[in-house]
Amino acid sequence: MEHKTRIFAVANQKGGVGKTTTAINLAAALAQGARVLLVDLDPQGNASTGLGIGYDQRQTGTYSAIMQEGDTASLPRPSTVENLSVIAADNELAGAEIELITADRREYRLRETLRGYGTRFDYILIDCPPSLGMLTLNALVAADAVLVPLQCEFFALEGISQLVRTVDRVRRAFNSDLHIGGIALTMYDRRNNLSELVAADARSFFGDQVFETLIPRNIRISEAQSHGTPVMVYDPKSSGAAAYLALAGEVKGRG
Repeated sequence: MEHKTRIFAVANQKGGVGKTTTAINLAAALAQGARVLLVDLDPQGNASTGLGIGYDQRQTGTYSAIMQEGDTASLPRPSTVENLSVIAADNELAGAEIELITADRREYRLRETLRGYGTRFDYILIDCPPSLGMLTLNALVAADAVLVPLQCEFFALEGISQLVRTVDRVRRAFNSDLHIGGIALTMYDRRNNLSELVAADARSFFGDQVFETLIPRNIRISEAQSHGTPVMVYDPKSSGAAAYLALAGEVKGRG
């Protein structure tokens, strides 16, 4: 069987939804049995920080990947998690949004770099910025599917419609294979009736696009990030670790 790397853009233009948390922990969970690359495309660099990569270690990274500068083949670096590599958000990335406006083939830059990695990885996850600008557009053109973290809070569903429209436009114009690969419900609190209502609304609207796994509000997830490590390394027995491992199982099961 021909090897195919599966590429996911982890995207939601609304901030504070658990997007980067999901990118870090899902990547680490998938790495238990697969070769995974996490691409930090958010100029804030939180995914890099969450994997223990300090600012002084980010001389080259996703700016070089998206502007195709230097030896892009050497950009993925090992993380502290076995089988998980990272392209960190370097200090120049914030300027790429403007520089891409006048660049040739500006929408395809990241796709061309990632395709150059051939069969090195089984999964590539791209942590997108909380916006729908040129960086996110590059991620959507590079990806096979979009994984959408959706927090179980009021107004959660309102922002998703804009993302769905953007995915449709990108599919028509640049990437005919792009689709919503799944919606992950995050920050779920069983003690809160609102969480139940949002989860029910999401399932009624999006059907089986919504993963069965619910990512709970779990202090161990936040603590893990402050220590620069995924939750399944920080506390493998926590409910947060169990949830992300279950989510990884669903992602693998979707083909």
